[in-house]
Amino acid sequence: MIPRKNRRVLLKLSGEVLMGKQGYGIDAKTIKRIAGEICKVSQSSIRISIVIGGGNIFRGLAGAASGMNRVVADHMGMLATMMNAMALREALLAQGTKASVLSALAVEGMCERYSNRRALECFESGDVVIFSAGTGNPFFTTDTAAVLRGIEIGCDVVMKATKVDGIYSTDPATDPSAKRYDRLSYDDILTRKLDVMDATAIALARDNAMPIVVFSIQRSGALKEAIEGRGQFTTVVNE
Repeated sequence: MIPRKNRRVLLKLSGEVLMGKQGYGIDAKTIKRIAGEICKVSQSSIRISIVIGGGNIFRGLAGAASGMNRVVADHMGMLATMMNAMALREALLAQGTKASVLSALAVEGMCERYSNRRALECFESGDVVIFSAGTGNPFFTTDTAAVLRGIEIGCDVVMKATKVDGIYSTDPATDPSAKRYDRLSYDDILTRKLDVMDATAIALARDNAMPIVVFSIQRSGALKEAIEGRGQFTTVVNE
């Protein structure tokens, strides 16, 4: 369970989660369900913010691998995160939850530019704050952006929503003998090269003592349960 002093959560959502069973884009039923999960949490005393990826639309690394300039590819990935953020905001508003999108890139007329002061203002007013465009810089993932924003706005924990119920020794989808961990240190992640977040994100979390909780968003009620310390998840902290 997260501390009760502030009850602030940074939720990291991958773009792929929004696809549902589709192979691309945003599945309407899936984004509605996830928005509902977020609404239930925001109606309590918990303040929730979100960093969202763009892999369901465009992934910078994939673009670079196909021969595209990495900086251009990453900028395209940032635009994809903005599309996802706007879609999630509308899904939250449709369910009666106030939400704001703050972007690391300036896109006038579509969403506000991120600043720490503006983020805190939205947070304190009870909005779900959705951060888009990553850090605004190429070569940095949205995992790193999630940890960075969580630290900047004083969150108690970064919750990484995935398709599996925690961190495994290997991919459980392809290795039935994969071991699931209940608790790991940041250095465990780095030395064992466990594929959960990139090394920059893990090191930033370690150096700022930001706990990370990895859980599955696939099941109804899983977000609230993980925040309350119930259900299955993996916690990453300093030992």
